[in-house]
Amino acid sequence: MAKVKPIPEEYPRITPYLIVDGAGLAVGFYTTVFGATERMRMPAPGDKIGHCELQIGDSVLMLADEFPDMGQRSPKTIGGTPVTISIYVEDVDDVFDRAVKAGATALRPVEDQFYGDRSGQFEDPFGHHWNVASHVEDVPPAEMAKRASEAMGEG
Repeated sequence: MAKVKPIPEEYPRITPYLIVDGAGLAVGFYTTVFGATERMRMPAPGDKIGHCELQIGDSVLMLADEFPDMGQRSPKTIGGTPVTISIYVEDVDDVFDRAVKAGATALRPVEDQFYGDRSGQFEDPFGHHWNVASHVEDVPPAEMAKRASEAMGEG
């Protein structure tokens, strides 16, 4: 019997798995906003998605419709989320604008950050929070410490 790899070849070690009320619509949103491509989909009864995998760059995003009787509830059902998913993109301004046009709610506008990223944050139409960023500057450690101190109002 062949030995099976404990970490499959085409999967990163950490993969977000989102529970969504309206997974089919979410697949469309993530395709439009992030350029995701669908790797696979398993249908579930009631025209729902039991499991879906999306490829976004070198990352995988898994998602499924909510099934409350199985303990799978979306952020909208439970009243919010304490989790923010961070994603680097080529053009943060374009991605943020596409997200808002596709129904996301802006939580923090896109701005240059002291640590060298240009980033913003939104809530997608399904209740998940996303921090989108493009790296725009390599900041040396000493400069990073100075900027962090200034950003925290310490100098």
